[in-house]
Amino acid sequence: MSNSLESRTLGRSGITVGALGFGCWAIGGEWQDRDGNPLGWGKVDDEESVAALHRALDLGVTFFDTADVYGTGHSERVLGRALRGRRRDEVVVATKWGNTFDESTRTLTGSDATPAYARRALTASLRRLGTEYIDLYQLHLSDAPFASAAELRDACEEFVREGLICTYAWSTDDPERAALFAEGEHCAAVQHACNVLEDAPEMLALCAERDLASINRSPLAMGLLTGKHGSGSRSASGDIRAVPPAWLRWFGEGGVPTPEWAARVEAVRSVLTSDGRTLAQGALAWLWARSPHTVPIPGFRSVAQATENAAARAYGPLRADQLTEIRTALTAAG
Repeated sequence: MSNSLESRTLGRSGITVGALGFGCWAIGGEWQDRDGNPLGWGKVDDEESVAALHRALDLGVTFFDTADVYGTGHSERVLGRALRGRRRDEVVVATKWGNTFDESTRTLTGSDATPAYARRALTASLRRLGTEYIDLYQLHLSDAPFASAAELRDACEEFVREGLICTYAWSTDDPERAALFAEGEHCAAVQHACNVLEDAPEMLALCAERDLASINRSPLAMGLLTGKHGSGSRSASGDIRAVPPAWLRWFGEGGVPTPEWAARVEAVRSVLTSDGRTLAQGALAWLWARSPHTVPIPGFRSVAQATENAAARAYGPLRADQLTEIRTALTAAG
């Protein structure tokens, strides 16, 4: 086992974060779209969520990523509760805005890409999180129009001047959109999908060119890379994987992994689990090896998951020869 993975810088901001962050979507609990389809990860125990966050802090994880819409405000409240009493400068808090929702019914109602709404959303997030500022504020509308995004980037610069946020980013998988936000002085990152099964070379190249942090959502492919979702396992009701939306290609109806994606996991399992790692730890190690800008943010719902994810840092990134072996195996798997 190698020495612990070193911390990384949040792009050009100068803010130091651990090489591993924690994503707080799952701890928001159950919520839904207007048709009643689940958008959460099923039922959660808030006491367990807080205990898991405390465990992460005790293990040196200091970067936490949430969104106002996760659990329609609930994730932010749980994170704020867990951080209460901690020195604010010892943690880096990221959240997102752009979606509109009804907290009383836990329902996603639409979106709003106006600067006026951005300010209202920011004020509400600060209140739920119990903090005076947010370290990384992220636009959550992946396909927002360029003209609207330019206005929102300028609004974020104003929020920085007011001391309400330190830096900002766009959560998008489009390098052109990420580049638009990167034109702002205090843009520090882009949050985008990336994992060993689905690389993002264009986005990683942009992060290297513009000195942006690459915040990796779905680093464990929504649980597919944890090894806990075999080809016959099903997700519980209230879990987004049980009724997967069109973009969630790894799972079929009922949350069963599709045969194609399950086969790809099997193709890389032996490499990822070498050197004593679990499958999830190997998937995180791949991301760290892929680029010095990556900061994966795996989700969690328990103390055990928090402990396993945090322990991945002790193994360090995969070696170059292991990356090559994985590329070869995935090419052969198709």
